[in-house]
Amino acid sequence: MSSLLETNKLTIHFGGLAAVNEVDFTIDQGETVGLIGPNGSGKTTFFNLLTGIYKPTGGEIRYCGKNMVGLPTFKIAKQGVARTFQNNRLFLNLSVLDNVLIGMHPQQDSNWFDAIFRRSYVEREIEQGVEKGLELLSQFSEGLLTNCYQRAGDLPQADRRKVEICRALASNPKLLLLDEPSAGMSPAETEELMEDIRKVRQKVGEIGIIIIEHDMAVIRKVADRVIVLNYGRKIAEGTFHEISDNELVLEAYLGREEKDAQA
Repeated sequence: MSSLLETNKLTIHFGGLAAVNEVDFTIDQGETVGLIGPNGSGKTTFFNLLTGIYKPTGGEIRYCGKNMVGLPTFKIAKQGVARTFQNNRLFLNLSVLDNVLIGMHPQQDSNWFDAIFRRSYVEREIEQGVEKGLELLSQFSEGLLTNCYQRAGDLPQADRRKVEICRALASNPKLLLLDEPSAGMSPAETEELMEDIRKVRQKVGEIGIIIIEHDMAVIRKVADRVIVLNYGRKIAEGTFHEISDNELVLEAYLGREEKDAQA
C-alpha cells in the first residue's frame, strides 16, 4: 500500500539559499506527523511546496500515488489537501458559519450555469452545506456552534484558530496541514485545542495530519511520529521520545556552545 503523501529529495532554492533541501517525507492515512525545527528551518516553506504556493526546484511530491509538482493550488485543494496558516486567514466580517461554508467550495459541483438555469440545484447544495457546516461546528466545539452567526472578527484568538481548522475540514480533506495551530494560546486553550484535534482523529479516522508546532507538549500528545528540520534539511525522524534524545536535535535547538556549557 502506497503512502498518502510522499516527497523524494524535495528542494527549493531562493537565490543561493536552499530553504528546503532534499527532504524525504512520508505520511500514511490516519497518521499524525509532527514537523518541528527551529525558526527558519523550512517548515512553512515545506507546507507551501505541498500546497502549490511554491514550485520546487527539485524533487518529487506524490499524493495518492500521483505527481503533484506543478499543479495549481486550487487543484491540489480539490484533490483533498487542506491547510491552516500561522496567521489567521479568516474573513473577519463574515460569520463563523459563512467562513466554514467557504471551505466547502473545492468540493462543490455547481457553477455559473447552475446559478442561472438550475437555481433549485444550487439552493439544495447551499442547504446541504449549511447542515454540514452546523454539524461540523457541533462536532468540533459546542462554543463555535453557539456563536455560528457571530462575526469571526469578534471571536477570541483561540476560537478563530478553531474556525480555521473547521473551515479546512469542511472540504473533506484526506490530508490536513496545521501550521502552528496553538500560536498565541494560553496553556488551557492549548489543552482544549489538543482535545479537539484528538476528536477529529477519532471521527475522521482516515485523515492524515501534518502539524507544525513549537509547543512540544502538543507534539508529544498528538503526533504518532516526528520529523525534525534544520536549515532546510531533515536531521531526525522517530517517535517523540526518540527525537527528544537525538544529539542533532538537541544541537539544533540549543546550539553547540550552550549544549557544551550544560555538559
